[in-house]
Amino acid sequence: MASVLLVEDDASLREVLAMFLRKQGHEVAVASSFEEGISLVNDASFDLVLTDLKLGQKSGLDILSHVKREQPETEVIVITAYSTVETAIEAMKGGAFDYVGKPFKLEEIAVTIEKALEKRALSLENIRLRRALLERYRFDQIIGKTPKMQQIFETIARVAPTKTSVLITGESGTGKELVARAIHFNSARKTGPFVVVNCAAIPDTLMESELFGHVKGAFTGAHTSKRGLLETANGGTVFLDEIGELSLAMQVKLLRFLQEHTIRAVGSTKEVKVDVRVVAATNKDLVEAVRAQRFREDLFYRLNVVHIHLPPLRERREDIPYLASHFLEKFRKELSKDVRGFAPDVMERLMSWNYKGNVRELENIIEHAVTFATGPLVTMDALPEHMKGEKASPLSAIDQVTKVGKDGVDMESVLAEVERRLLLNALSQAKGVKKDAAALLNISFRSFRYKLAKYGLAPTPTSEELEQDE
Repeated sequence: MASVLLVEDDASLREVLAMFLRKQGHEVAVASSFEEGISLVNDASFDLVLTDLKLGQKSGLDILSHVKREQPETEVIVITAYSTVETAIEAMKGGAFDYVGKPFKLEEIAVTIEKALEKRALSLENIRLRRALLERYRFDQIIGKTPKMQQIFETIARVAPTKTSVLITGESGTGKELVARAIHFNSARKTGPFVVVNCAAIPDTLMESELFGHVKGAFTGAHTSKRGLLETANGGTVFLDEIGELSLAMQVKLLRFLQEHTIRAVGSTKEVKVDVRVVAATNKDLVEAVRAQRFREDLFYRLNVVHIHLPPLRERREDIPYLASHFLEKFRKELSKDVRGFAPDVMERLMSWNYKGNVRELENIIEHAVTFATGPLVTMDALPEHMKGEKASPLSAIDQVTKVGKDGVDMESVLAEVERRLLLNALSQAKGVKKDAAALLNISFRSFRYKLAKYGLAPTPTSEELEQDE
């Protein structure tokens, strides 16, 4: 069922069309004049507007213009007995879905209406998906409470609105593509394409054609012309993952593109201007690669205007509970499992694990754990087999948390995280009963409620509730 506005000054046709549309299951509003139609558009939103071209001294094209200005996603069909090529072209240029001449059969206009509503549904779905992407890749959706991660968030927020090239470094699984997407979807280019190029996955012999495109007959097998990925990304962002794998010959071509912002397809003599932001990533040491003459120094400086280094998970263990909870919620929904938390020994094991695959490995562990969980808490038997042994790590969880590295430690955030975990574990052991959890921690119920609110684990108690705790 769709909401339809019918603007028609012919009473008999208006009645017939309205009756037909209602029989089709649509909700119909009718207007007998231009002024009434404009008033209804101003007061309510519609999926579809059917308007006559001639409305007394006024034109249905003005209705079309007003609708497209006020409700851009609403489809408009113009109906008229004065069908000319000029008015049809004018209507289509104005954004009309179609132009129907009188007389017409109801079955024919029903098909046009169905197609118009299908187009609107597709447009709305595209908008929904776009909004979902924007929401998913807000930079504050990247999980991290440690000072290192907070500094990265600040850098993303500052660099995203600019056109500056960014180089993201870090071990495999640290989230380099996630950061690249956050930069794109928080920039003015967010409605443009985000094109990923895995430089390690494309053979060097095909890389030039993939990046710059080729014309028909440029080489054996080039039966048709093909746009390159850089041209495909025009108006958006290209993410060059594993940039350190590019050959020196391709590095020269990429450098020229970064300098000139033009591309030339393989086999072509035509230069094409493109507007693309470049974000590159690598898990290699490019400084060392430059020293060893495996990577061009001038290209390195072109890419490394802003550098974001993502620390491995072992260097930000305080973030593990937040990441684990985030992934638990994600897979709880995806797998339709009523799993609400982690048993204390599981969280200790997660905190002490080595994570050679970093955040990606933790995500896979949580997906496995939620899949095999049999109760409201993830227990040790739900973890992957290789994590169930007694010697998961040479250091205990408390040793890992209290270890002071060469860069120092934020003692306040570590102590806060320890307190937060104690609250959660006590709640878990007390099956959610706050008074029992407070007793397990040997603190007052009032203090327990205050600490829960402090860490966002419960609403802030009112003054009346605090008085009742006395």
